[in-house]
Amino acid sequence: MTPAGSIALLVILVIALICTIIWLAKDQVHTFVKALAHHRAAPTPNPQILHQNLFHGSSPSTDRLTSLRAAPRSLHASSTRTSHSIAMATRRAFRSSWSARSLSNQLSTSPSPISRPFAIASRSINTSTDPSADGKTTHFGFKTVPESEKADRVAGVFHSVADSYDRMNDLMSFGWHRIWKDHFVSGLQPGLSASNPPTPQHILDIAGGTGDIAFRMLHTAHNINHNPDVRVTISDINPSMLAVGRDRSRSLPASQQAAMSWLEANAEKLPEGAIKDNSIDLYTVAFGIRNFTNIPAALREAHRVLKPGGVFACLEFSKADDYPLFNAIYKRWSFSGIPLIGQLVAGDRDSYQYLVESIERFPSQTEFRDMIKDAGFVVSGEGYENLTGGVAAIHKGMKPIA
Repeated sequence: MTPAGSIALLVILVIALICTIIWLAKDQVHTFVKALAHHRAAPTPNPQILHQNLFHGSSPSTDRLTSLRAAPRSLHASSTRTSHSIAMATRRAFRSSWSARSLSNQLSTSPSPISRPFAIASRSINTSTDPSADGKTTHFGFKTVPESEKADRVAGVFHSVADSYDRMNDLMSFGWHRIWKDHFVSGLQPGLSASNPPTPQHILDIAGGTGDIAFRMLHTAHNINHNPDVRVTISDINPSMLAVGRDRSRSLPASQQAAMSWLEANAEKLPEGAIKDNSIDLYTVAFGIRNFTNIPAALREAHRVLKPGGVFACLEFSKADDYPLFNAIYKRWSFSGIPLIGQLVAGDRDSYQYLVESIERFPSQTEFRDMIKDAGFVVSGEGYENLTGGVAAIHKGMKPIA
């Protein structure tokens, strides 16, 4: 890693650590305030019953947790307790009031004031579907769901986050996703041709709804490699993401807008009428394949539509296991900071919780490389390139010419 890269990595670590500390402090303060409010609101129980509950383990009709919260107040008012009993009861009540998980489970009596449309949809699906109904299951974050259900769940996530997706990417990655995408596109050199006139090229950008990769591809092809005969089909299963991309594309030069087409389709079964066999020169997918229900099926479909000699290229979050300290901080930030930002910026904590979990569930670099090979692609060298210590990785494979 270069000195500049090391400094940048250190800056990320420091920022992540600060955010983690802020998040932890916020959580503890919030928990303490809730405990204090419930403590003050709780009625004072009979001292004799309280003493029996606390020290003899009996369980009268009065809720044990309510008694524990009221313990310091009751004991203070009672002159019959020994100093040892008071100290013991206070410590127990204090430990109970500071148990964040216990309080969040037992004290929550009203929904969050922040809108969570995806959470509502998720709860509805959870109550109406048996994951083992057809015997075929997959993962949705850390949950196990029927294969037939995952596409709808993922659609709910991206419908919810579409309008804030690019802004959230900047906040979640501290802007690094832009560097990764620029590096990804520059390494592919779309439109580069030794012939005169340049060879036409058809690029298929999968899960490319907002256009981030496609716009970079066309800029590189038209303005840097001077190949006006490059066109991009932007495909996404989610119409909300495609709508965002279409709106963004209106600011592009007319020549680039004319070189774009939009396709609402499932990457695991592309419409043969729109994407024919052996018709694509370059197939790209960035930060999307981990959300597919059946990744091997999508890889086989990529192999089908690519021309012999065509390239499959994927940019995706991966594993930073080679750097344990960095990986620990990165995961802490992912599971604590990203859902919080999603709640504050997009009003949707649960969708971003899923996105973090989907990163954790995605195969390792070597596992995904082997999946690409199993689909019929040829890979060179290790078959992948790590970015930022493995937080993200680029995978490439070529469809054999013969």
